[in-house]
Amino acid sequence: MRVHGVHYRAIWLDEDGWSVWIIDQTLLPHRFETLRLTSLDEAARAISQMQVRGAPLIGATAAYGLCLGLRMEPSQAGLERAVAVLAKTRPTAVNLGWALEEMVRAVAPLTPEERVAAAYRRAAALCDEDVETCRRIGLHGLAILRERAASVGRRVNLLTHCNAGWLATVDWGTALAPVYMAHDEGVELHVWVDETRPRNQGAALTAFELGAHGVPHTIVVDNAGGHLMQRGLVDLCLVGTDRTTATGDVANKIGTYLKALAARDNGVPFYVALPHSSIDWKLRDGLREIPIEERSGEEVTRVTGRTTGGVVTVDIAPPGSAAANYAFDVTPARLVTALITDRGLCAASANGLRALFPDLAP
Repeated sequence: MRVHGVHYRAIWLDEDGWSVWIIDQTLLPHRFETLRLTSLDEAARAISQMQVRGAPLIGATAAYGLCLGLRMEPSQAGLERAVAVLAKTRPTAVNLGWALEEMVRAVAPLTPEERVAAAYRRAAALCDEDVETCRRIGLHGLAILRERAASVGRRVNLLTHCNAGWLATVDWGTALAPVYMAHDEGVELHVWVDETRPRNQGAALTAFELGAHGVPHTIVVDNAGGHLMQRGLVDLCLVGTDRTTATGDVANKIGTYLKALAARDNGVPFYVALPHSSIDWKLRDGLREIPIEERSGEEVTRVTGRTTGGVVTVDIAPPGSAAANYAFDVTPARLVTALITDRGLCAASANGLRALFPDLAP
């Protein structure tokens, strides 16, 4: 995608052939800055502090983090240490573990002298594969938006939550990939952008992306979705997911479940876009089995914004008040109209997923 006329991926290899560049997403939308990662610990910190976020991008960053770790210590002990450091950075997104498993599979059988080059090759391939995966998700979702536009005979109003665009992946995005393709094709559409408290990834990141691409959009508070649906102002909901069980339950940014409930009550289709790497084939009960990350309460009690004097962070709660910060919730499969994957659409069910991914399902 493009920022100020320049094409960017969300992560890329430096010209030196070993260090890695990312976009520091904690600074958006107020400042667009890139950050060079040169060590395992820097990559782990970028993930845990959410300088990179979004399940596919977390996986890609972990892959390159492993490369950086092996540059310093290509032994078996070094490999194991790098995996351990990266694995504990974020607990909910399954792409993290998936990417590390792919990397270990590629380098573990090799000698220490062979591992670094092999790791960089596999990390680069994982990134390219993610771009193609998201492009295919976009094409399958595009068909839905085309059909919806034809049926309503006016612009399509869709609602999204958090950020599932190119900033959450290597490029294109998951839930936003169909939006970009439809917009470029001339389908008239408008996006309701949930602000997505507490970190405001919708207001900060999704709005930034859509604005850069010229897609009409409006930021709304998180609790406005039900009202908009009651008034007939939402034609469909389209969100991403950080982990999907083998039975179709989906974990996504906190607040997604409430949108799914409102959509069901108002007869609004609720779609979830995901790459195959976000499916956790080991889990069947999302509510009981998906680990839900709990982050610092300061993300709830403080907010960052821009003033005439620059970017500042301020307290919005009384001193001493406790704050709970659950980063994700689980939407049961029964509330999902369909899953949009890189292999097409399917029901949010064990049979639906198995039909599309017979080679991956256990």
